[in-house]
Amino acid sequence: MGILRLAARIMGRISTFRSYQFVLLLAAALAVVAFYYFGSEKQNFSSTTKRIKQTQASHNTNRNDADLTVDTRLSQMAGSEEQGGEGRDAGGESEAFGSKRGASEATDQQYHALMMFTKVDKSRSLQDKFRVAMLSMVKHGRFLEGEVLVLHFVSDQASQELGERMLRGFLLDATFKYEVLFHDVVELTQKLFPIVEAMQKHFSAGSGAYYSDAIFFLSVAMHHIMPESLMRIVQLDLDLKYRTNIRDLFQEFDRFPPGAVIGITREMQPVYRHTFWQYRKENAQTRVGEPPPDGLPGFNSGVMLLDLGAMRASALYNQLLEPSNVAKLADQYRFRGHLGDQDFFTMIGMEHPELFYSLACGWNRQLCTWWRDHGYGDVFQLYYRCKGPVYIYHGNCNSPIPDD
Repeated sequence: MGILRLAARIMGRISTFRSYQFVLLLAAALAVVAFYYFGSEKQNFSSTTKRIKQTQASHNTNRNDADLTVDTRLSQMAGSEEQGGEGRDAGGESEAFGSKRGASEATDQQYHALMMFTKVDKSRSLQDKFRVAMLSMVKHGRFLEGEVLVLHFVSDQASQELGERMLRGFLLDATFKYEVLFHDVVELTQKLFPIVEAMQKHFSAGSGAYYSDAIFFLSVAMHHIMPESLMRIVQLDLDLKYRTNIRDLFQEFDRFPPGAVIGITREMQPVYRHTFWQYRKENAQTRVGEPPPDGLPGFNSGVMLLDLGAMRASALYNQLLEPSNVAKLADQYRFRGHLGDQDFFTMIGMEHPELFYSLACGWNRQLCTWWRDHGYGDVFQLYYRCKGPVYIYHGNCNSPIPDD
């Protein structure tokens, strides 16, 4: 019996201990919940971004490579009050990744630049090109007090998550104020498709109008997609390397002649000498497809200045978007392309060059030499040469870009 009483006493103490332990665990759990619930109310996205940057600055010894280990969930904390007003309605769910020194104020002058950023998560090559582009942009970028560079990315969800992580590393050394906005590619495509459907069969790689191809015509109808408060935007390819301050590119808007709506450089290969072959055969004296300075070699869309205000106001430009006029010009020039917006701009530029401001070739120094080795070696240099300084290298068709 003594042994049984002793065992009962021991079990009672164990039971008491377990109850006490359970109470302690419950109290600790409630404390954690209270900390996150009430404490989170005092946090904002700017302070979180600042803390991330401080952590990266102390641990990231090589700023030429992005820290891909940052938790992407932190980038979803941007509140609506942090978003730039001019970009929020463009794609429905445009999200701000963050900004340097807080969100832009109403008095800030905004410089808008847009890049296509789809399927980047599946391509190491695109990631490498993005790294070169952003690091060189940051290296040379200089803006004045009261100015902010607003970077727009048209992206799918997976690429956005990767892009947010990469940008945290790339923008660490930025000396200028910036904001980053991501636009959902699906929502933009839904808005674009009714506008550009008719032209896709003339300027897309496939036969017929493919819904997914619509996004390659974004620049054509940007003035209908972006909010009316946004008046100017620069559209840039990912495979660029900047050798000068990107702010200087925006100054080219002020050089537009009356009636011009788009600033763009000429195509630096005999692409359109080839594409317009039938029209050229039927019109032996034409300038269409001929090299500069007297010919019309067509355009390259790697760097474009879109004066959205002028595009909205131009009756001529908007008439050219109408399906009947697109079909008429395509038939007139016997034209069938596969390069999207670039083909459309090239075709209407043959008929209405006054709509375009010709950027110096140094603003989009294309490096591709594919056509030199595919039947046009005898005339290639007439298109390819570019006199004057190079401001932006364009590594089109996966061409290597020279080191500085």
